[in-house]
Amino acid sequence: QQLKSRKRSCSFALRFALQENPDAVLAPRSSYQTVWEMFASQSELERDSFLQDVFPSGFLWGTSTGAFNIEGAWAEDGKGESIWDRFGHEGRVYMNQTADVACDSYYKTSYDVYLLRGLHPQLYKFSISWPRIFPAGTNETISSKGVDYYSQLIDRLLEANIEPMVTLFHWDLPQALQVLGGWQNDSIIDAFVNYADFCFSTFGDRVKFWITFHEPWVISYAGYGTGEHPPGIADPGVASYKVAHTILKAHAEVWHLYNDRYRSQQQGKVGLVLNSDWAEPKTPTSSEDVRASERYLQFMLGWFAHPIFVNGDYPDVLKAQIQQVNQQCSTTVAQLPVFTEEEKAWVKGTADFFGLSHYTSRLVSAATNGTCAPGYESIGNFSLHVDPAWPKTASAWIHVVPWGLRRLLKFVSQEYTGTKIPIYIAGNGMPTEAIGDRINDTLRVDYFRRYINEALKAVKLDTVDVQSYIARSLVDGFEGPVGYSLKFGLHHVNFEDSNRPRTPKASAYFYASVIEKNGFPPQVSNRLPAPVVFDLPMPSKLPDLPASEVPSKSKVVWQKFSSQTDFDRDTYFYGTFPEDFTWGVSSSAYQIEGGWDADGKGPSIWDNFTHVPGNVINNDTGDIACDSYNKLEEDIYLLRALGIKNYRFSLSWPRIFPTGRNDSINRHGVDYYNRLIDGLVANNITPIVTLYHWDLPQALQDIGGWESSALIELFNSFADFCFQTFGDRVKFWITFNEPQVIAWVGYGLGEFPPNVKDPGSTPYKVGHILLKAHARVYHTYDDKYRASQGGVISLCPNIDWAEPKTPSDPRDLEAADRYLQFLVGWFIHPIFKNGDYPEVMKWKVGNRSELQNLPSSRLPVFTAEERDYIRGTADVFCFNTYTSRFVTHTTTRLKPFSYEYDQEVSTSIDSSWPSSALSGHQAVAWGLRRLLNWIKEEYGNPPIYIIENGVGIKTSSDVDDHTRILYHKTYIDEALKAYKLDGVNLRGYNAWSLMDNFEWLNGYDPRFGLHQVDFDDPNRPRTPKHSAVYYAEIIRNNGIPLPKEDEFLYGEFPKNFWWSVATAAYQIEGAWRADGKGLSIWDQFSHTPLKISNDDNGDVACDSYHKIEEDVEMLKNLKVSHYRFSISWSRVLPDGTTRYVNEAGLNYYERLIDALLAANIMPQVTIYHWDLPQALQNVGGWENDTIVQRFKEYAELLFQRLGDKVKFWITLNEPYNTAYLGYGFGTAAPGISVRPGRAPYIVGHNLIKAHAEAWHLYNETYRAKQGGLISITINSDWAEPRNPHKQEDWDAARRYLQFLIGWFAHPIFKNGDYNEVMKTRIRERSLAQGLKQSRLPEFTESEKQRIKGTYDYFGLNHYTTVLAYNFNYSTGILSYDSDRGVASVTDRTWLNSGSFWLKVTPFGFRKLLRWIKEEYGNPPIYVTENGVSERGDTDFNDTWRIHYHRNYINEALKAVVLDGVDLRGYTAWTLMDNFEWAVGFDERFGFYHVNYTDPSLPRLPKASARYYSQIISCNGFPDPAAGPHPCLEPEPEGLPDSVRFLGLDLTSQSAEIALYVLFALSGIGALGLALLAYKYGTLSKKSRKQSHMELSKM
Repeated sequence: QQLKSRKRSCSFALRFALQENPDAVLAPRSSYQTVWEMFASQSELERDSFLQDVFPSGFLWGTSTGAFNIEGAWAEDGKGESIWDRFGHEGRVYMNQTADVACDSYYKTSYDVYLLRGLHPQLYKFSISWPRIFPAGTNETISSKGVDYYSQLIDRLLEANIEPMVTLFHWDLPQALQVLGGWQNDSIIDAFVNYADFCFSTFGDRVKFWITFHEPWVISYAGYGTGEHPPGIADPGVASYKVAHTILKAHAEVWHLYNDRYRSQQQGKVGLVLNSDWAEPKTPTSSEDVRASERYLQFMLGWFAHPIFVNGDYPDVLKAQIQQVNQQCSTTVAQLPVFTEEEKAWVKGTADFFGLSHYTSRLVSAATNGTCAPGYESIGNFSLHVDPAWPKTASAWIHVVPWGLRRLLKFVSQEYTGTKIPIYIAGNGMPTEAIGDRINDTLRVDYFRRYINEALKAVKLDTVDVQSYIARSLVDGFEGPVGYSLKFGLHHVNFEDSNRPRTPKASAYFYASVIEKNGFPPQVSNRLPAPVVFDLPMPSKLPDLPASEVPSKSKVVWQKFSSQTDFDRDTYFYGTFPEDFTWGVSSSAYQIEGGWDADGKGPSIWDNFTHVPGNVINNDTGDIACDSYNKLEEDIYLLRALGIKNYRFSLSWPRIFPTGRNDSINRHGVDYYNRLIDGLVANNITPIVTLYHWDLPQALQDIGGWESSALIELFNSFADFCFQTFGDRVKFWITFNEPQVIAWVGYGLGEFPPNVKDPGSTPYKVGHILLKAHARVYHTYDDKYRASQGGVISLCPNIDWAEPKTPSDPRDLEAADRYLQFLVGWFIHPIFKNGDYPEVMKWKVGNRSELQNLPSSRLPVFTAEERDYIRGTADVFCFNTYTSRFVTHTTTRLKPFSYEYDQEVSTSIDSSWPSSALSGHQAVAWGLRRLLNWIKEEYGNPPIYIIENGVGIKTSSDVDDHTRILYHKTYIDEALKAYKLDGVNLRGYNAWSLMDNFEWLNGYDPRFGLHQVDFDDPNRPRTPKHSAVYYAEIIRNNGIPLPKEDEFLYGEFPKNFWWSVATAAYQIEGAWRADGKGLSIWDQFSHTPLKISNDDNGDVACDSYHKIEEDVEMLKNLKVSHYRFSISWSRVLPDGTTRYVNEAGLNYYERLIDALLAANIMPQVTIYHWDLPQALQNVGGWENDTIVQRFKEYAELLFQRLGDKVKFWITLNEPYNTAYLGYGFGTAAPGISVRPGRAPYIVGHNLIKAHAEAWHLYNETYRAKQGGLISITINSDWAEPRNPHKQEDWDAARRYLQFLIGWFAHPIFKNGDYNEVMKTRIRERSLAQGLKQSRLPEFTESEKQRIKGTYDYFGLNHYTTVLAYNFNYSTGILSYDSDRGVASVTDRTWLNSGSFWLKVTPFGFRKLLRWIKEEYGNPPIYVTENGVSERGDTDFNDTWRIHYHRNYINEALKAVVLDGVDLRGYTAWTLMDNFEWAVGFDERFGFYHVNYTDPSLPRLPKASARYYSQIISCNGFPDPAAGPHPCLEPEPEGLPDSVRFLGLDLTSQSAEIALYVLFALSGIGALGLALLAYKYGTLSKKSRKQSHMELSKM
């Protein structure tokens, strides 16, 4: 509403001094007079006194937004332009700001709902953008994506127990309707009714509160009176009243529509929201001013309220005043339209509630001197003032006058609603400026406190029926003409940051507490121990287990998993956890609380340690940390927003017992934890409480710390106190966090306090005491508290997974086992097994002690009693885990004595593992599944809880923390596999950590939080990161369910679908100088040192030039209908020109085509697949525009000589790669990289022209006779936004596609010219670089006409998907990449292939096909390449390739069946392993293996060859539910899975053996064997059908 930015001050000095007839204008004892007199005699003290009381139960608290204020996405997904879009784009807003992105809420539903969960109101009032649903304002076009956005928002709100309150019209009229006159044209009423009807029928099943219009006074006054708002019409005397009249009729129509058609079924309420100030007479003793105040209210509120709530007509005061003004002036100053009697009856009573928005009050006086110029105040004959004592806000029109609200509510109740109609306060708030402290908004807190209290007085003292209060606004947003300069939000939005991060302000926490308490209860009642019901494993005693063997039985875990292929290991798994699974987050006292010496807390060893300079990075300390000691409500807000079920935190021993002893209890500390626990319990969050997380009271360190057995009893007395004090509500206790770290890092390495450096003995001694202390505390709980409290108790070790470096080496296997026994078994074996240390630990330390000439082992010994006492002292298995290690056996030195050397292992990591902020913390998700299995095997599958798991990122700002998301996405998935596939008894998962905090020796450098904390701001504001929203989604879904769109679709392709497989000349033909072939650029490039991996070349390749029969035989076995191959330009025209035609070369292709046709396989011929004749490159290649004519002549030769038999032509294969890799990046022939900002565009330009010329030539000269198809093949990845909740990333993904596929497709398939995205970006960057014109060449108009439409189909090569995000290159860089301004990453859950650039992402295939359909008008599409590579040793059972083709082809099927894509054919890449360009023969894509070590280059089928042929036989995927399909006929029983080898059916292994045997034989022997094999092969062929048994399991 500052939108109204009213400058209603005394600047309008010209006023009417009208002689009034008091009786005519002011009825005796009007509502206003009654209310005013009621309060007039109040003293200030009485007026401003604070009422301690609560609202009636069932009171509805809410917060609000408006679509154009927050959504952004102004033109996304087909949204139409609104009048506010137009207004912003015309530069009519402060600093030329626009609402184009605003808060980006269109993409941030889950972020906004996240904040709402934290706030936990009962209502969320938002508006629907009319043009987002009906882009042109009518239901002729409906944007389904816009509808989906609101539908999803409504569903998510209801899931969070928040009722949606939906505004149909919040000022953003479709511009298409404004053109027709907007609210001045009566026809808009029907349009509005149709729009409302659609909304009721679409959302009304879930929405029970509807608002027709939000603040119609603002629309009439600011939109059509002053013109400050769009549509910017300044006509206060006529248009303003006309618009109000139309709105009232439109409102009534919609109310009746709901009442007649929807109410009985949907049971909702329909009303509207009217805004009003309170009007107080400037001179209370002046009856003129009293009457003027009443007039002001009637002109503002009565204008709309009176017709609806009183009698269907405007208030008498309004009508009389306008009549009087018009009489007074010779001309008509104001025209108030008249309602007919029918209209009055129709309008009256059309609201189920009175929505009131109110911000401020006015002092009103009667105008003294008037004018006949129309104006709001002159027509109403009043002047507006403010009391200089009223506190100001950032907006000139809002002063803080809380008591005005109470009076206004009484007036509304008196005048309009009585006892029948409830009042909803539907808008109240104040703006702050964009400068100053944006988080600690004490002014807003005070505003809310006082205004809400006045509403409470109206309810309690004045019996006004107020049923709701809605605070404006959820977030800072676009505030109309003032843009983003005024902030109304409870949450701060940083509009400078493209992530639009949202940070709760002090007012959000304050308002949440008001909601929680339902007002202002008299005093906080004494804490009642709330009865708590949590899903916890009721402690059943864990079984007694025997000691671990050496190596332990759990070596089965390595045997099971270490031999997994990467494909098996890394395949992502979908599923959910059990319903009682507990999700949580963790923290610890010293890391977050701060308040290091507050309220009597004693010092801990960490306080003293961090206060010594140089001990911690940057000399950071935990003195303040996240200040959680003073920010309890803030922390609970975040926990509630996450939707977690548990919160693991620790108690600070010195905060409760400052000296560590129970004779010094600090009640403030106890109170803090009581309030925290109560807050958790009130929000249904289970507290998991750690008694000791490293912060020992310094007073106890002074008596020896954990080296002293006195600590056993002291720790027990602390635990006893905690059980007694908190145990009524805490049901899950952890004694020690990471005891191995306490013992080893604190007393061995001495890096942590107390900094004892004695690696050989003290750690064992400390561990011994920790175990006894743990057992002592466990027994205390068991004996004194378990019966009444019924909780569980355990301890929490840290575990890295240990993977044997060489799994086949028994010594490494034993080493890995030993590593785990020393790390975990040290503490867990005594507790979970036999009360004693692991055998291997006793054995190693004992033997080494003896070798070190010590009288006894450095590992202490437990007595029999102690073993009994320790055994079984845990109810559940908790652990923290972050990473994995490779472990290998090593012989370590005997001196110095060390726990580390005692293990006799060395550890290492793999350089490919993703790193993090901590050097030892690589992300190795698969280790977690193995670790969980190890715990299951080693400790008898107890109930297991992962208590800490997370990743540190070194940065001060990472709200868009993609890396952390990938970490949790992979680790949680491995936990899911362990639970679902391996039967691990996993009960809970906690992410570390709730927020960025103090990370021990690393200070605040590594950030582990799901929430960012700004440690430079004394408020320590907490901002949810992308990972917090992501983790909340995982919790909401209880795991990782398979997305609906990823479900497998059974079905068949259309009848005449083409199935094909592809190759390219240079990659397979070889014969590089045979029969007169000229040199190509790839001959030249591959003979240049260091250009190709291993210095491979295509001189021989697969020798297909000499192997037509073998190649055709493979094609027949695949059962393809088509074969795509390319013609080598230099084989046919050695110098690239038609001066000399090499008939021998042409003859090869003629013979190949004849052989194909004889086998009933149709040729698909690529004219140019990258192998330009070197002779043409010598004159500039594709940079020289004469190439266009050369290409046309070459094409003509092919049409003439082969066109009678070839009916499918591809002019160019992947022009992008020729232009970018060949002439920009230089990694492909001709290897040019000196002009990356120019050459690719010139080359692209010539390629497009060359294509067009070849197409026209065929079209005009050969098509009629030959009847074939001709087009181009364009390659493209699919691009997803890296962060799908971010407009900037969506823009980047689109830019990625337009620069890749659009570069060539837009001119050919759209308008003959480059797309606007490319033209604009390259032109702008070129000019910024000081150039006179764009580096992107321009087509002439005639060229555009010639290029446009030069296609018969869309040829598409597609392999993979990327995640794109914006990347700003410096202006000085001239390159295609910098012009595009996009960087890309991949998701580490995507399977790898043999190529670094190729990740397995089937979903992208369907999306790309659908995008082509939408972008280019649904052309017929032929997929001309799609496949996957491998590296390393050949495995004939290529399950990953089967997986790839199965899933990609299935996505293609979905595109056809579900999306209506006109897909006509699919071509797999590639027939056989071949020369893969710059990587030589390293990466292999073939269905057939080619053995390059054998001169005869035999081709052997991989399992994928049979699988692909089966898909072809079935023309898709027959539904197994329909019974066995004839295309899947199994082989006879008992035949193993086999491959064809020299005509024999052999198992894959036998084929490999046979292969090597074959090499060993002489040529003659080989020949004999081949003849023999042929004879048997022909016999065996008849009786065999391809087996599908193995494959159907895929």
